[in-house]
Amino acid sequence: MAPLLLFTLSILLLPFTPSANLHNTKTLLSQSDHSPHQNPHQDTPITTFFQVTKPIKTPQKSSPCSLLVLQHDFASTFGKPPVLANYTPPTNCPSQHFSKIVLEWKATSKGRQFDRIFGVWLGGVEVLRSCTAEPRATGIVWTVEKDITRYSSLLKTPNQFAVYIGNIVDSTYTGVYHVNLTLHFYPSNGDDHHDDKHKFSGSSNDFNGSPADLIVPVSRNLPLNGGQWFLVENSTDVQLKEFEIPRNAYRAVLEVYVSYHENDEFWYGNPPNDYIVGNNLTTTPGNGPFREVLVSLDGVVVGAVWPFTVVYTGGINPLLWRPITAIGSFDLPTYDIEITPFLGNLLDGKQHSIGFGVTNALNVWYIDANLHVWLDAKSEVTEGALTDYKSPPPTFSLSSNFKGLNGTFFTGATRSISSSGWVKSSHGKITTNSYQDFSFINSMEIGKNGDLQVVNQNINANSTVYAMLPSSYLYSIQKARSFPMYLHTDSMDQGSGSFSLVANVSLGFNEESSVGSRQGFSISSLNNLQNGQGSMIVNGNLVTSGLGSTQQVYNFDGFSDCYFRNVSSSNYTIIYDESRDTCRGTQKARPKRGFAGWRAFSTRDARI
Repeated sequence: MAPLLLFTLSILLLPFTPSANLHNTKTLLSQSDHSPHQNPHQDTPITTFFQVTKPIKTPQKSSPCSLLVLQHDFASTFGKPPVLANYTPPTNCPSQHFSKIVLEWKATSKGRQFDRIFGVWLGGVEVLRSCTAEPRATGIVWTVEKDITRYSSLLKTPNQFAVYIGNIVDSTYTGVYHVNLTLHFYPSNGDDHHDDKHKFSGSSNDFNGSPADLIVPVSRNLPLNGGQWFLVENSTDVQLKEFEIPRNAYRAVLEVYVSYHENDEFWYGNPPNDYIVGNNLTTTPGNGPFREVLVSLDGVVVGAVWPFTVVYTGGINPLLWRPITAIGSFDLPTYDIEITPFLGNLLDGKQHSIGFGVTNALNVWYIDANLHVWLDAKSEVTEGALTDYKSPPPTFSLSSNFKGLNGTFFTGATRSISSSGWVKSSHGKITTNSYQDFSFINSMEIGKNGDLQVVNQNINANSTVYAMLPSSYLYSIQKARSFPMYLHTDSMDQGSGSFSLVANVSLGFNEESSVGSRQGFSISSLNNLQNGQGSMIVNGNLVTSGLGSTQQVYNFDGFSDCYFRNVSSSNYTIIYDESRDTCRGTQKARPKRGFAGWRAFSTRDARI
């Protein structure tokens, strides 16, 4: 059979247009879950899918005011405009000051369907990017809750939601996604000390974590077909958006949304081009396994994103993600870039441009961003200047050693970006220093004439922001993220047109964060580790039998705010589930970062 690393399991190719939402066109269908011998009258409850994450902490003494924003059935929506829903701020609440605002996405589906990437925008500002769960014949349901308090300035006045899922329904793919989108507003309570900084109305001109006064969308404008994200389709493609900000801004943070699809859905396993050329592999995605998203301001690189390896709900082996979905797949992570040092260049009242490019990109990457801007209510004009900027080219270490279809490969990279600048406002002259440091290691082995692939990868992404007045410290934000991943795929010919696929994967999302200001200091640590083992027998494009098991340990330590969950599943069934939301002593040791012992095996591109 063809080498597994080529991911040539494709039987059905769906059409692609520049607005396509099908993040991968390769397909396997499950015979077992949709067997004609299945009893249609069997009383099987629908399956609840979920992503393991820390529950949102809401005010204990406040009941939310809830507003159903959208209710829609997403059927044949591929390549069509987003579904729009008008939004008006709630009027039935006892207070218009809100300490927490939560977006709830709840969806059901029944039948057979691809996983679909979707986005939710409010006035062009993306507030959620997610992946649908793949349904089964007996039906599924899943809920995503996201804290959107940081977008509260958008929710003060009437606006418009846009939701895009590029779904296709036909005689084979029958799953319709029935969606409810609801907002929950938690009124501020005087007893909730942490709530006052998130008031829904009034100025947020302070430095204790208040939401921005203005959010500028850096996305495609309506009307359009497809999502409002930009499409980056190759390594030289740079997508630009012009914008301007008020002249009394004193801080700006760019929040970037990223997802990758089609030939780059599994970029971390793409072999280098010399291997592809040497073996005359004309249909294999290449450009090696290194990717970075570069963000530019008026043509100057101001920051980068080295993304976490999100696996969508049909990726690698679909049976792994039922019902525990892969880390980040229901709520893709975003990445903040401090651009306050560059504000002096933006306060001229003129148009400027933000650009997005992806190093080594293949088609296609969906990228957009939100520019969070804090305004000085006591000034009509602020002023500033960039005082220091360094963005040297990244360093690379590359090694490729192969004979025929077998070989070993190593890719390493590092990059650092730093900037400093001052802004003078009614708060004083604030100097902001921003640093980003990245490192990337990917070792890859290809064996058994291409039927075996092993990938061991780790990404470290560290960022630091310091802000100071001439005579005092103002605030600091430090974040250290590590994204370890181990992947092992193996296949074997079973004869009679069948083959077996062994598919195991390990994923880690680890983060240590500290935030300090004159109002206080907080430290948190997250270790989120996921391990899955899967095997399938495939005949033609049908998965005739298979088994997928997943184990996950999620440990968040905020000292006063803690959450732990240890859960495992096997083929739709939860085997073990333990959780707690209390801290085991304020002085308990934090878990050490690392991924030792997490070893797994994986196939890619199975669709059920």
